[in-house]
Amino acid sequence: MRGRSDSRQSKPPAKLFARLNPNVTLERAADESISALLSGDTVALGKFSTTTAKRSADLKTGLLLDASASSSADSETEIHELVRRLSRCGLLEYRLARARGGRDLAVIEPQVRDFTPRIPEIGGNNTLVLSRFALMRRRGSDLVLESPRSGALFRLCDTDIAATIAGLSKPQTLRQLRRKRGFPGTELLAILVDCQILFVLEANRDKGLRSSEGDGSLVLWDFHDLLFHARSTIGRHANPSGGVFAYAHVVDPLPAVRPCWPGETIDLPKLALSPSGIGSSVASLLRRRHSTRSFDEQRPITLEELSRFLDGTARIHSRDLVKFDSDDGPAIETAARPYPSGGASYELELYLAVDRCTGLPRGFYHYDAARHALVPIEFGAPQLEAMLADAQFSMAASAVPQVLITITARFGRVSWKYSAIAYALILKHVGVLMQTFYLMATDMELGACAIGTTDVDLFAKMTGVAFHVEGPVGQLAIGRGLDSESIPVAG
Repeated sequence: MRGRSDSRQSKPPAKLFARLNPNVTLERAADESISALLSGDTVALGKFSTTTAKRSADLKTGLLLDASASSSADSETEIHELVRRLSRCGLLEYRLARARGGRDLAVIEPQVRDFTPRIPEIGGNNTLVLSRFALMRRRGSDLVLESPRSGALFRLCDTDIAATIAGLSKPQTLRQLRRKRGFPGTELLAILVDCQILFVLEANRDKGLRSSEGDGSLVLWDFHDLLFHARSTIGRHANPSGGVFAYAHVVDPLPAVRPCWPGETIDLPKLALSPSGIGSSVASLLRRRHSTRSFDEQRPITLEELSRFLDGTARIHSRDLVKFDSDDGPAIETAARPYPSGGASYELELYLAVDRCTGLPRGFYHYDAARHALVPIEFGAPQLEAMLADAQFSMAASAVPQVLITITARFGRVSWKYSAIAYALILKHVGVLMQTFYLMATDMELGACAIGTTDVDLFAKMTGVAFHVEGPVGQLAIGRGLDSESIPVAG
């Protein structure tokens, strides 16, 4: 046994190679500039030296960044910059192998912007265990390992390696793992630790229990909820998202109206309308409600109107303390708002990315629903531009929205009480708040448009709040529509 273990240890260490994604090619122009070509699109990467251009050819099969000992420092810096730009555009993957022409142990696919794999130090006495959020599944003919906490997805190229990683459902030391037939090498295990697919158990903590991984906020998450949150938004995965019509050539679309059930039909009386054609103010609002994607840049929404909108839809109007179990249990604070919320959780928060609003500087704000006030948040200008541009793209609009409201959830407010249904309940709350927004906007003759995708990673960078603590669950653009006859209201 000792000899076999030593033999395995004699294998050369695995190394990381940067490689272009499939269907991506590089093109060099006469002016020394390099561009990436993908599906007919061209991404300009900048000008680089002849040496860097020649080395970039290795990106087809795998480029070891520190492989050339004879390269000058300037050349090495340039090739790193080219790789960084490719990574920022999501055009790279990384192969882990023991030699340039060797068999892949794993292929690492970045899922977040600017991801670069790292190989941290782990010791033989460190105890490793699989994250409870890790997921191993089939994707086409590949076996992939991923986690909503991870910045990368791993294609496992060896079934013995997959079996060893699956065996880490039971905590084991690195020294124990080295004796396994499918020992993947310290390097892959270290990358998996860095990507939070594996984690190192502290000596004084429980072995593999829920409380051993991550912070207190992570303890409150169920596996399926965190996976749904990360994969149904954008920013933390590289899958196609939004209206891509993925099955347009596979199955026919369902009809807009469900075919009738058999049996005798009982016709219902229609809503009685008044002489003005309106049955009630609520019915009128519901029928007039529609999405507005084009806003009047010459007559933007005003601070007074924005204040009225937030007051009517999201302001806290009462607070209370409620015992949840017994007189000995902790009291739950509630803060009621105009829309319903399961268990009076009211976990939703509002953040405003403001492009145009008369009386309010362009910026990024949190709505303090208790004080009915806006609190400025420091941000990077490119991040605000990216958030507004993403909303414009999602709406297929001609310009960015005047005000973009990002609805976030403080997840622990719901998951502390509810198991299995926490995230689904949060999305129900988003739905009723969206309808509340639409009705208020219609009543005020403002334009509004719900947006189906939100970038959880971008929001985390703008606020510094981890995506599993508080993160986006919905967005709404609001402003004065081009077809609006409302007169701007000033304070």
